Amino acid sequence: MDEKRWSERFEGAIGRLAARNHRRPMQALVLTLVLTLAGLFFARTLSLNADFVGLLPKNFPSVQDIDKLRKRFGGQGNVVVVGMGAEPEALKRFADDIAPKLGELSEIRYVSYQRPSAFFNEHALYYVDLPDLKTIQERIDARIAWEKEQANPLFVRLDDSPPPSVDFSDIEQKYTGRANQRLSGQGDLYYLDKTERMVVLMAKPRGSAADLDYSKKVVTQVEDFLAKQDLSKYGPGFKTAVTGTFKKKIDQQRVIVSDLARASTLAMVMLLLYLVFHFRSALSVALTMVPVMAGLAWTYGYVGLAYGQVNLLTGFLAAVLGGLGVEHGIHLLGRYGTLRAEGMTSEAAVQESFRHTGFSALISALVAALTFLSLAMSEFRAFREFGVIAAVGMLVSVFSYVLILPALLGLAARFNWMPRTHESSAGPMGLLARWLPRSYRGVLLVVGAGVLVLMSQSYRVSFNYDSRSLEDYKQASAVLDQKVNNILGYSQTPVVVLTDSLDMEREVVRQLEARKAARGKDSTIDFVGALEDLVPRQQAEKQQVLQAIAGKLSKLDPERLPPDTRATLTRALHMAAAKPFTQADLPSNVRHQFESLDGSTGGVVLVYAGGVSLSDGEGTRRFAKEVRGLQMPDGSQVSAAGEALILADILDMVSREGPRILVAAVLSVLAAMWVTLGKLRSALICMLPTLLSVVGLVGLMALLGLQFNYLNIMVLPVLIGTTVDAGVHLIQRLGEPGADFISVYGETGRAITGGLLTSAIGFVALILAKHPGLNSIGDLANLGFGINLIIILLGFPSLLLMVERWRRRHGTTPETPEEPAPEA
Repeated sequence: MDEKRWSERFEGAIGRLAARNHRRPMQALVLTLVLTLAGLFFARTLSLNADFVGLLPKNFPSVQDIDKLRKRFGGQGNVVVVGMGAEPEALKRFADDIAPKLGELSEIRYVSYQRPSAFFNEHALYYVDLPDLKTIQERIDARIAWEKEQANPLFVRLDDSPPPSVDFSDIEQKYTGRANQRLSGQGDLYYLDKTERMVVLMAKPRGSAADLDYSKKVVTQVEDFLAKQDLSKYGPGFKTAVTGTFKKKIDQQRVIVSDLARASTLAMVMLLLYLVFHFRSALSVALTMVPVMAGLAWTYGYVGLAYGQVNLLTGFLAAVLGGLGVEHGIHLLGRYGTLRAEGMTSEAAVQESFRHTGFSALISALVAALTFLSLAMSEFRAFREFGVIAAVGMLVSVFSYVLILPALLGLAARFNWMPRTHESSAGPMGLLARWLPRSYRGVLLVVGAGVLVLMSQSYRVSFNYDSRSLEDYKQASAVLDQKVNNILGYSQTPVVVLTDSLDMEREVVRQLEARKAARGKDSTIDFVGALEDLVPRQQAEKQQVLQAIAGKLSKLDPERLPPDTRATLTRALHMAAAKPFTQADLPSNVRHQFESLDGSTGGVVLVYAGGVSLSDGEGTRRFAKEVRGLQMPDGSQVSAAGEALILADILDMVSREGPRILVAAVLSVLAAMWVTLGKLRSALICMLPTLLSVVGLVGLMALLGLQFNYLNIMVLPVLIGTTVDAGVHLIQRLGEPGADFISVYGETGRAITGGLLTSAIGFVALILAKHPGLNSIGDLANLGFGINLIIILLGFPSLLLMVERWRRRHGTTPETPEEPAPEA
C-alpha cells in the first residue's frame, strides 16, 4: 500500500508539473530553447570513430600492446598502389619508374615492389644448420667419387647399385616455411600477376591507419601523385588503383557515415509519414516531433561533452531514439485528444494525460533506461557507451515531453485548437476489440502454439564469429586488396611481438616455432620472422664447409655429368660461392619491415597467420591463444599485438558477457516495474509479452538461418527495454475505474501499434544500409518488434480475457473490468 501511495503521489506530481507548463508556456519554451542551443553547441564537433581499438577499454592488454606498437613501430598495413591493364614488361617498367618517386613522398617511409628472392636463393645454404650442411657435403662427396669411378675406364663395378643420391629435398623440406623462404616468395621478381595483368607496389606510411585524418592525408597524397603521372606510355588500357589498410579504412568510414546519415534521414521521413497517417493533422505531427528533436539535441550535447565522438553502435542511436521518443508522443497526444473530446478543458486534459499516460511513459522510459544501463556493465566500449547514451536519451525524451508538449498545447488551446479524435470502436483496432472477446480461445491457442514452436527451435541458434560478414567487402578497395594478398602469398598485416633485446627476440622466435611444430597441422601460425633470425649463426663455420664443397665442385666438368645431376650440382656450386652477410647486407625491402619509426632495427618479431583467416573470429581466437603469453627466461611475459587480437578480445568478451547482460536486463526491468507498479505479480504480467517475444525471436532466427554476432546481440536487451511498455500501458488502462475492454483496447491498441511501429522505424532504416553489421541489427530488431506486435495485440489480450473469464466463473473479484457482452 505504501508503494502504491508513493506511485500515486508521483503520478500527481507529473500531472501538476505538466499543468504548470501548460499555464506558463513561454517559461517552458524559453528553457527549451536554451537547453537546445546548448545541446547543439556541444554536439557540433561530434565525429564517428569506427576503429576496432576504440571499442575496448584502454586498460586492456591488447589495447595497450597495440598502442605501444603504433608508437614504436608505426601503423600496420600499407598504401598499396596497383598498376593494371598492361603486358608484363610494361607493368615492370611502371613499377621501376614509380617506386622511387613514390618513396620520395613526405608521408611514405619506404616502398616495396620486388621480391628479395635472388638474395635468399643465393644465401640459402647459410640458413641450413651445420650438421645438415655437412650431410649435404657428404652426399656431394659421395656422388663426386662415384662419378670419378664411372669415368675411369679401368674401374669395374661388381654390383648394380644406383649412384649416390644428390637429392636434397628431405633437407629442403625441413627448412620449408621459414621466414627467409616465405619473405623471398615464389615466381617473378616483381609482385606481378600475369593473368590479372596487374603489378603491386606497397608503400609504408609514417603514421597509423587508426588515425582517420592521417589515413585521408596519405591516401590523398598518393592519389594526387598518381593523377599527375603520364600513364599512356604503359599502354592504352593501363590504369592505377589504390588499396591496402589505409584506403580500406577510409572507404569503410565513408560507407558507415553514409549509412548513418541515410538511416537517420530515412527514419525521420518515415516517422513523419507515419505520424501524418496516424494523426491526420500537421499540427499534431509538429507537437509530437518538436519534443523528440529537442530531446535528441540535448542527448547528443551530452554525448559531445562525455565522449566527443560516436562509435559504430552509438552513431545510429539518433534514429532509434527518435522512434522510441515518438512513441511517448503518440500515447500522450492520443490520450489528450480523447479527454478533450469527452469535454475536459485543455489544462485538465493535460494534467490527466500526464498523470496516467505520462506516468506510464515514465515507467517505460525508466525501464528502458535500466535495460540499456545493463549494457553499461560490459567492458566492450561499444556496448557500454550505447547503454549509457540510450539510457540518457530515454529519460531525456520523457523530460522533453513533460516540458515542451504541455506548453505547446497551452499555446494551441489559446487559438481554440482541438486535436482530431478517432473513435476507439472504429477502424481495425475497433474491429479487433469487438472480435477478440468472441474468439480469444482460438487466438490464444494459435498464438501460444506458434510461440511454443519458436521456443522449441531456440536452442539451434548459433553465433557468427566471421568479422567479414559485418564489413562491406564488396567495395572495390576490399576486393582488390584480396587480390593483392593472393599475389604476395601471405597477409599484409602480421601481428607483431615487440622485444627489448636480441636474446629475447631469439627466444620469442624459438617459442613460437616450437608451438607451431607442437600443433602440427592444427597450428594457426604460417611463419615467424625476425631480423636477427634472418642473419644465421655460425656463418664462419658454414663458410668453411661451403668452400670445401665449392672447391670439389669446381673441379668437375659439368658437361660430363648426367643432366639431372648437372643441374643440382651447378646450383649447389652457385650457393656454395656465397659470402657471409650481416643485417646491413639484407635487401632493403626486408630490413624496412623490421624497422621502428626512428629507423632503428631489432626487437620486432612478425608473426603471420596460416591455415585461418584473420576475419574468421573463431580462427582468430585460436591464433590469439597460440601467439600470446610467451614466458621469457627472466620471468617477464610478452604477447603479440595487432588488430586481429583486438577482434579476438572483442569476441571473447561478448561471448562471456552476453548471458550476464541479458540476465541483468531482465532483472533490472523486473525490479523497476515491481517498484513503480507496486506489485510483483503486475510486473511479471507486464513483462510476459516481452519475454515471450525475445524467446520467440531466438527461435525464429534458427528457422530463418540468422545468426548472432558481436554487434546484433545487443538487440536482445534493447527489445526488452523498448517493448515492455506496451504491457504497462494496456494493464494500466484496463485497471482504471469504469474502463471497458473495447474502448481501452481500441484506443490503447492503436497507440501501442503506433509506438511499436515508430520504435521499429529507426531499425527499419538500418536494413537499407550497405554495412552488413548494421543490416544484421536492423533485421533482428524488426523481427523482434513484429513478434512482439502479434503477442501484445493478440496473444496477451486473449490471455487476459481468459483469466478474467476464469476468475468470474470461480467467484473471485477481477482486477480488470468486465468486458461488455459480445454483440449479436
